[in-house]
This record gives sequence, C-alpha cells and structure tokens, in this order.
Amino acid sequence: MGIYEELKARGLIAQVTDEEQIRDLVNNGKATFYIGFDCTADSLHVGHFMALCLMKRLQMAGNKPIALIGGGTTMIGDPSGRNDMRKMLTKADIDHNAECFKRQMERFIDFGEGKAMMLNNADWLMKLNYIELLREVGACFSVNNMLRAKCYEQRMEKGLSFLEFNYMIMQSYDFYHMFQEYGCNMQFGGDDQWSNMLGGTELIRRKLGKDAQAMTITLLLNSEGKKMGKTASGAVWLDPNKTTPYDFYQYWRNVGDQDVLKCIRMLTFLPLEQIDEMDKWEGSQLNRAKEILAYELTALVHGEEEAKKAEEAAKALFGAGGNNTNMPTSTLTDADFENGSINVLSMLVAVGLCPSRGEARRLVQQGGVTIDDVKVTSIDESLARERFEGEGIIVRKGKKVFHRVKA
Repeated sequence: MGIYEELKARGLIAQVTDEEQIRDLVNNGKATFYIGFDCTADSLHVGHFMALCLMKRLQMAGNKPIALIGGGTTMIGDPSGRNDMRKMLTKADIDHNAECFKRQMERFIDFGEGKAMMLNNADWLMKLNYIELLREVGACFSVNNMLRAKCYEQRMEKGLSFLEFNYMIMQSYDFYHMFQEYGCNMQFGGDDQWSNMLGGTELIRRKLGKDAQAMTITLLLNSEGKKMGKTASGAVWLDPNKTTPYDFYQYWRNVGDQDVLKCIRMLTFLPLEQIDEMDKWEGSQLNRAKEILAYELTALVHGEEEAKKAEEAAKALFGAGGNNTNMPTSTLTDADFENGSINVLSMLVAVGLCPSRGEARRLVQQGGVTIDDVKVTSIDESLARERFEGEGIIVRKGKKVFHRVKA
C-alpha cells in the first residue's frame, strides 16, 4: 500500500483534482506540497495538529512539506466558516504568533537541510504593488465564480467586506508564487478551503499554460479538526501553558464512542492492521480504545514522559490505582485573597477553569462545581486561605475536569 492509498484508508482525503498524477507523485516521494497556517493566535490548536500529522506522514514517505506561515494573509483574515469579520491584528502580533507556530511545528516536521521548508507569505505579499497585482492576477478570476464559492457562503448573508473578498486571490497567489520559486506542485487544506485552492490551481494553469503541473487535495480531516478543536470552555491548544498535557489527554479520553476509532485511524500512527482489529471492539473495550487514543496523541504533542504522567493522573482520579500527583495544579498568591479568603467565582477564574465570572456563575448555578467532593451550591461561597495550604483543594468542573488549587 502506497502512502496515497493509506491516506484514503485512514479517511483523510475528501476530494482531489488529477488523482492519478497525485497518486504517482505522492507514492514516489516527488510531491513538494504546502499547507497554510494563518497566525490568528499565539498557539496552534487541535485543528492544526491534524494537518501537522498529515505533513509528518507525507514527509516520512519521502515528500517535501512547506509549512506556510500566513504573515501576509492574516493581515486580511480568512472569511471561511465565519459569521463576522476577524479581529484585525498588528504586524507585531502576527510576527509573535508566527514565531510561536514555528517552535510547535518543529515537534512534528524535520526542517533540516534539504528537508521541509518553512516560509512566510508576508515575504512576497507585503511587497506586491496593487496595480501590478490587478493586471497580473485580477483578469484570471471571475467575480461570478468567486461569489458562488463555499468559503464566502456564510458571510454573504451578513455582509462580506471587500478586504475579505481579496483573501481567495491572496491564497491563490501563494500557490502561484511557490510553484515558480520553490517547485511546489501540490496543496492541501480542509474542504472549506476547496474554492481557494482551486483558484490557485487555475491561476497557475492560466498564467503558465494548461500543462503546468499544479494539483490540489482537500481533506475532510481539517474541517473536522476545526470542530474538534473547540470545547465548551474554549479551544484545545498545543501549547502546554494554554492546555496542560493532562487536559489535552483528558480531551481525547472523553471523545464519543462513535468517534474514537475514527480518530485513531485518522490521527495516530498505529498500523492500519492493528486499527482494523480494534474496529471489532465494543462496550468496555471502547474505553481502552479512548485511553490508547489519548496516550498516543499526548505523546505526539507533549512527549512520552508527559503522556505517562497524564495517564497515571487520570487512572488515579477515576479509581484505577496510581497517584494523583500529576493532576494540573495552580497556586494562588496573597494578592488573590481579600481579608484572608477568596470568592469561589474569583477562584475559578484565577486558576483558568472559567474564562470569566459570568461563566463561573453559570457553572455553579448549574451544579457543575465540586470542591473536595462537596458540590458548591452558592455563588457567594468564600474559601478561607487556610483551605489552600498544604495539599490544597481538589476542584472538579463538570464530571471529568479535575484541578488542584494551592496557596
């Protein structure tokens, strides 16, 4: 089985152009492909993680990845799947986020000499002259076709700014530029990016001739990843300072029964033969499958040591032995206390279990907070500083999120 057939067997490929040529390039290690990452935050999240795993698989098969940092496109903002316009970031913000992305990508992809490349589209997009761009590229795009594109669909109802309307042209230009300068002959992205990617392929063929070799593959994986990357309390980040290894482990440990084997097939590097055997699992065996999924993905992102710690902490908390010394822990300072105590809502916000007092209030009112096995029933409850000394207290949010708080 070639790598292309393996990607299909794992459920990663949704649709393609030029399938036979793509299969030949990928299976023979001749693809130089790119995936883009706009720098809208200072950490990658689970949706990006899925794309990184794909890049790792293809690199292992001899293909050359280009991780494209969207320093330029982030200045515009991708309207795909959005109900409103993205927050406008400063260049300093974008540069900082790009540096954070680079450090996280290096855990997955080998950027050694002659291996993968990391590029930033600000290097060419920021230098473009608007009139020259219109003359060179504008004539290749039909406004009628652009207005029918899926990436603009949601925004057309509420209003699409001209700024965002240009995003497809910018992304298409990226592929056109990298095709000429770096030999990039393939692009990958989620199915919400299909129209943007087709624009890039069409631009190359119209400018350089029908025989220009430029291809696209879209992945069911990426758009599912964007959904998976969000929880009720926010995003699941790859940065351990934003989502602890334990919380990352628990996120995957708690996927639904109907999703666990699909996630194992798509995201882990376990052999397909082993996963095929697991397809027969049911009942309590699915809990074991969730543990395998959580361990494998935590080890990929945070390393084997952190994965083992998270596994041990989870077993301790749910009665399977071990100890709970690896539970996520926060330490309050003297400044957090007023007259020797702290309100329960303030405490939940201070340790990061809730993003705001409003959400903390709702959580308590819905019976979702327990402290040392006792449910919190009042939003006015105060906790004396003495309770946080020594081993501190154990706060449980919902059914499965545990957190130790000390002073």
